[in-house]
Amino acid sequence: MDTLADLEARAARGGPAFGADAHILCDNLVRIYKTEGSAAVEVVALQGLDLLIGRGELVAIVGASGSGKSTLLNILSGLDVPTAGLARVAGIDLLSMTPRDRLRYRRSVVGFVWQETARNLLPYLTARENVMLPMRLAGGTSRRARSSRTDELLELTGMADRADRRPGEMSGGEQQRVAVAVALANAPEVVLTDEPTGELDSDSAETVFGVLRHANRELGVTTVVVTHDPMVSRQVDRTIGIRDGRTSSETLRRTSSDGRVVAEEYAVLDRAGRLQLPREFIDALSMEHRVRLELERDHIGVWPSATGSDAEDADDAEEETNE
Repeated sequence: MDTLADLEARAARGGPAFGADAHILCDNLVRIYKTEGSAAVEVVALQGLDLLIGRGELVAIVGASGSGKSTLLNILSGLDVPTAGLARVAGIDLLSMTPRDRLRYRRSVVGFVWQETARNLLPYLTARENVMLPMRLAGGTSRRARSSRTDELLELTGMADRADRRPGEMSGGEQQRVAVAVALANAPEVVLTDEPTGELDSDSAETVFGVLRHANRELGVTTVVVTHDPMVSRQVDRTIGIRDGRTSSETLRRTSSDGRVVAEEYAVLDRAGRLQLPREFIDALSMEHRVRLELERDHIGVWPSATGSDAEDADDAEEETNE
């Protein structure tokens, strides 16, 4: 399984171009909406977002409301089209697809799980029938193959004993587990989920995420979870933070030699050399407008810009040092 660090290191060693092996790639991705009405204005939802996700990764994406994470998910799922930049999933360019390509992409390349349980399942079909439906729509498989695949997925998600129940006869957590099976029905390369535990209690949420994690490990399907749930974001190897339409941070988790999970947070340096300092760091030092940088032997120092008497004191200190 290739992580972002693996891809970057390979490129640095003279391997394939940056992002060439990524299963999901966004490069300087932009999405601009125009509001309706006489006073139409442009809203920039994504402003140069970069993203690399390796094949088979289980990744969480977090961010405040309006940060751009739902827009990103809509683009990756084929529900929306970028304004500019590059977006590629499983080798498919999402900007150049025809309507027919887009329909085929949504049926066979990606699976999707919504937050609202009612959006994932048809209420008049049983769990078995809901899982089988995407396979019937895609075509190309026999009824026997569809039935066998359905049994496997209901077993994988722990819903085999609910196969003949309709959504109204299941709990919210059970519905979401069936929704995961539906998303996996056509053996997609990527599963995208938008707050899949957002409407569930903590126990049901943990069960549903456990199903996603199990599917990721057993089937090797690349899985992206957009979430506000700290329980979910803490249980993946990589959590990507989005702020103001750009990737701003990554938290990488690893297991230490004594079995502890160690989490390390990094600011993301994009391909244009930009990075976003954590808001709490900026507020703590009252940073605004500009900062002072200094290149050290093994790091870069960042300080609030000096103004007024502070600037004069800094100049005096520098003159004394030079003397």
